[in-house]
Amino acid sequence: MGKGDQKSKRGKINRGSYGKRRRRKIKKRTPIEEKVSVDTKK
Repeated sequence: MGKGDQKSKRGKINRGSYGKRRRRKIKKRTPIEEKVSVDTKK
């Protein structure tokens, strides 16, 4: 269980890979209405 172990979190960090033990951080998406200014009233 160290840097050479492919299944441990430390081994995944060392290799630069992801999986069950080392999840990727989820980016929060902003709603489309906030990104684009849309005029609903005309």
